[in-house]
Amino acid sequence: MIHDECGLFGIYGHADASRLTYFGLYAQQHRGQESAGIVSIDEEGAYHSYKGMGLVPDVFEEKHLQALPGTIAVGHVRYSTTGRPSLANAQPLHVNYKGKDIAIAHNGNLVNTFELRRALEDKGAIFRGTSDTEVIMHLFASELCRGGDMLEAVRRTCMQLKGAFCLIFLMEDTMVCVRDPFGFHPLSIGHLDGALVAASETCAFDLMDAEYERSLKPGEIYVASSEGESSQMLDGIPARPRQCIFELIYFARPDSYIYGEQVYTCRKNMGFQLAHESTPDVDFVMPFPDSGVYPAVGFAQCAELPYEHAMIRNHYVGRTFIQPSQSMRSFGVRVKINPVRAMIDGKRICIVDDSIVRGTTMITRVKKLRELGAKEVHIRISCPPVRHPCFYGIDFASPKELIAANYTLEEIQKKLDVDSLHYLSIDGLLRSVMHNDSYCLACFNGEYPVPPCRQCGKHQLEK
Repeated sequence: MIHDECGLFGIYGHADASRLTYFGLYAQQHRGQESAGIVSIDEEGAYHSYKGMGLVPDVFEEKHLQALPGTIAVGHVRYSTTGRPSLANAQPLHVNYKGKDIAIAHNGNLVNTFELRRALEDKGAIFRGTSDTEVIMHLFASELCRGGDMLEAVRRTCMQLKGAFCLIFLMEDTMVCVRDPFGFHPLSIGHLDGALVAASETCAFDLMDAEYERSLKPGEIYVASSEGESSQMLDGIPARPRQCIFELIYFARPDSYIYGEQVYTCRKNMGFQLAHESTPDVDFVMPFPDSGVYPAVGFAQCAELPYEHAMIRNHYVGRTFIQPSQSMRSFGVRVKINPVRAMIDGKRICIVDDSIVRGTTMITRVKKLRELGAKEVHIRISCPPVRHPCFYGIDFASPKELIAANYTLEEIQKKLDVDSLHYLSIDGLLRSVMHNDSYCLACFNGEYPVPPCRQCGKHQLEK
């Protein structure tokens, strides 16, 4: 089971900041469907906040946007990788510290959350929720107490964080965007009518016709204030980034640029590489929509095989991955896509999909194809086997639940009841992207750029 990360959007210097933030979050709804929130700053310097549980259009009505005036705003859509789903954990977090309002939005997952939280509690800190973002807020307040300006407090706070974090801070009339030194997750900047915009994905820029400029560098701090825009770097930047390659495999929208790469092109390239590695003798290639569509296109073109949509997706069903219980996940598998019966009976079919995690979804779908008379079913997966948990913001199952961590290729093929199975190799995956020395592959090879602390690792594996 794969869970989404979170989506960030920030804008500085636009008269319709909150409304644009709403649309920026709407474009990134796929990154988190549990909660949504916006904090704005009006011309008098007053902060306004509204957040709720659910999808962006369910949380916000016109009256809520009208109650969020100002030219500066930050928004967040959340899936909980640390901290249970609750309004207390919904973001952006907004507090008042010594008469100053502070708002923070975070995408990612820290690997030293428990250590930091325990140290803060030992000093008297009180927590309302269970997210690592609240830990960051406490650290930031502590650094402000030590003296110096906001930017220095941001820098000192970030130097204490281990793991993955993209952050947007608001304080007084200043917005600060930060990406962790390894660059695990994406954060891009652009401009709209002279206003700075920042987002996890560039598809948010496209919706409002903002001009995408670039991805923030790993370890970069980008500042927008009344004095203009500026950039500086955190200390201790690693020699090579370790960007999450699952953004390109699955998470990001195909129309986005992530880490400077076009997602659509990368996924199509994965299909090309997959066909080079293993093409079965079949009647046609089909994807499991929607995530399998783009590698399936590349696979079919490279293999010179017919491409068919023999499974039709119901777009009004939420992502199976994000359902809160196993019973609901099973229901989602049944109703999410439906086969075109006439295309399947007596046919040899090659299914291309982006990943197999637990295998439960694939087992159900293959069983349905067999019931409808498929003569042969071959599976091709456009990423390597997922054998290790992620500690950086992708809520993979624990190793005991990962099918590739517990069974051989032949055993998985038997469990799925397919005629053949092939995963894209790590080498083939890296040939599908431009910056092939810049990615985190820990979920495939277990080589973690930032090892988790004992408590955080134990918590992650027990979830």
